[in-house]
Amino acid sequence: MIDLISNVLMSIVVLSPFLLLASIGIPAIVGYPLQERSVARGVQIAVCTGLAAACGVVLLMLITGSRLEVLELGQWVALPSETFHFHIKFVFDRLSVPFCILSFVLVGTIGAFAHRYLHREQGYRRFFLFFAIFLLGMVIASLAGTIETLFVGWELVGLSSALLVAYFQTRLNPVRNGFRVWSVYRVSDAAFLLAAVALHHLHGEGDFSGLMGSTPWPQEAAVLPGNQAFLVGLLLLVAAAGKSALIPFSGWLPRAMEGPTPSSAVFYGALSVHLGAFLLLRVSPILEASWLLSACVVMLGLGSALFAAITASVQTDVKSGLAYASLTQVGLITAEIGLGFRYLALIHIIGHACLRTLQLLRAPTLLQDYRALENAIGERLPAGRAVTPVATEPTRQWLYRMALQRGDWDARLDRWIVQPFLRFFVRMSQLEDRWLRRLDGTTPPASAEQAAGEPTAAPVHVTS
Repeated sequence: MIDLISNVLMSIVVLSPFLLLASIGIPAIVGYPLQERSVARGVQIAVCTGLAAACGVVLLMLITGSRLEVLELGQWVALPSETFHFHIKFVFDRLSVPFCILSFVLVGTIGAFAHRYLHREQGYRRFFLFFAIFLLGMVIASLAGTIETLFVGWELVGLSSALLVAYFQTRLNPVRNGFRVWSVYRVSDAAFLLAAVALHHLHGEGDFSGLMGSTPWPQEAAVLPGNQAFLVGLLLLVAAAGKSALIPFSGWLPRAMEGPTPSSAVFYGALSVHLGAFLLLRVSPILEASWLLSACVVMLGLGSALFAAITASVQTDVKSGLAYASLTQVGLITAEIGLGFRYLALIHIIGHACLRTLQLLRAPTLLQDYRALENAIGERLPAGRAVTPVATEPTRQWLYRMALQRGDWDARLDRWIVQPFLRFFVRMSQLEDRWLRRLDGTTPPASAEQAAGEPTAAPVHVTS
């Protein structure tokens, strides 16, 4: 009886965001969009139902003493050779359940705020449609028991994120920045897919229980040897860096502030920016199988935290300052994961997500809060103490310029990665056209081409 109740509750947790997406999306497709009040009521019902079911699962786990509950939906895709299969499986353990409950709580809070913040906005229903996609992606990613299931949630979160960055679609900059965010996510997703393929090739499956044993988190142990764990873990680290804006992918983070304040709060202050750290927590046994990989995780986290702390101190708008403050904490969380402090990292994620959500929601009224504090105190806030500089003047000037330029990571990626790829593809396209014409017998000799003045490819220029 308890197993039946548990399965029903776990199914409700997974189905509630899916039903929310269907209830908002299907009426819009058939031409009968819901009213604002109906949309808000649907979000409230779906979030409260999913949250109550998740808390019910926790209560049953405490009663029975279980530390791992599994919801199996079977294999949906399987090749005849059995070298690849798409296995849908959801696990409820000490990592997935807190992150899932956190997702429901913060999404419900932001939904209630956005209902009033976007009241009578032209894109109100579009916002909540993307918001429902995001909730579904977060729930799937949080509870995923296989790397294929996790990738589905990962993609839904990335899709909704890019669409909400470009929410103000009649303006140029939001659309351009949305494309930039989406392109960085493509690099992250490519690394994730390569890691999934490598896991299937090396171990024959992407089930986390098969890769790290059936022991509940965090007592798992990786079955991959050190060199294989380093390869797979390095690809997953690149995926996490792209999703969480760790260096060198930090350039998209201030661009994401083009979206409305509710999406900035739930994405880049609370949940989406921590999804890369959650991925590293889920595969932390693979990280611990290679000391070199753990060292890479720690260095990447500390480097990102140091860069973000310096950059946040010179930002002139509150949303960008809070975005880099979030990146500082995400970098520290990543370093904690590399050092093996799993519970500390999980607690850090929950506390930081709640705090940063509150700060970003209060960002539009920051000046009003500051003046109210001044009026309550009766005088201006005292200036801080003079600090003796610890670096030379040229070093401080370089750090200040670097922070103002936000590391110039976008331009560096364009110069070192994007432009060489584009030149290579242009050159391959030219060679392909030349050989096809030669096979058709329509291509003159190279000297004749030059004499005829055949146009060559224009130099590639990439704009940030």
